[in-house]
Amino acid sequence: MIKEHVEDGIIIVTLSHGKTNSITRETMEKISVLLEKANTDDNIKGIILTGEGKFFSSGFHLPTFINFKDHADAVNFFEFEEEFLLNFFVCKKPVISAMNGHTAAMGMIMAMASDYRLVTNHPKVKLGMSEIKLGLALTIAELEVMRFGLDTDKKFRDVMYFGEMISPEKALEKGIVDEVLEADQLIPRAKEIICSWIDNPGRAFITLKETLKYDSAQRIRTKLDELDWRASLHGFFDPNVKATLEFVQATMEG
Repeated sequence: MIKEHVEDGIIIVTLSHGKTNSITRETMEKISVLLEKANTDDNIKGIILTGEGKFFSSGFHLPTFINFKDHADAVNFFEFEEEFLLNFFVCKKPVISAMNGHTAAMGMIMAMASDYRLVTNHPKVKLGMSEIKLGLALTIAELEVMRFGLDTDKKFRDVMYFGEMISPEKALEKGIVDEVLEADQLIPRAKEIICSWIDNPGRAFITLKETLKYDSAQRIRTKLDELDWRASLHGFFDPNVKATLEFVQATMEG
């Protein structure tokens, strides 16, 4: 599901699952262990998330959704996912997404949950959020993370409502990514940024990040506790949604 190693005190996590680096519960469980290591090990400076091959990540492994047995099964999955995403969002150390290829759905959400986004300069690479075209809304943590990363209500509207897959250059213009680089520059640049942020007296970055993300993190926690967000998961059992997911999955496998 992932490959991981440490270089210069930085955990490099490579998504590696199928043709499109889709994300499973096991993927999240393995990354959760690395988040804990980053939070507790003073020798770890940060995390770089990247992908293998032509994809950063296409998002969640669609057979997971297609094969939900019932609503309770969907709730179980997303209760875990929401905790994972919140923990990823507030990791104490710098987290940088080095987007080596196509990025969509949960892949895009995880990039937005990172502290900085680099993407490869390739004419065929596309990035975006196409959930609206699949008939899916976002969960609490997913929505708050995207809203935080997209900076304004207008950007959120344009990315989420239109569901377009756009080029790295257009993503840079819209502020969705921070830098467009050649493929061989992604990891070196990510390492450079992490070191520049964390290698300071007292590691002030940690407090700055906690303060910056505090309000969004609190909203996520409050809404998860108070809102009936689990009811929306019935949408996965809508025949039209399920048929669309099955069609997309068949296309990806082909």
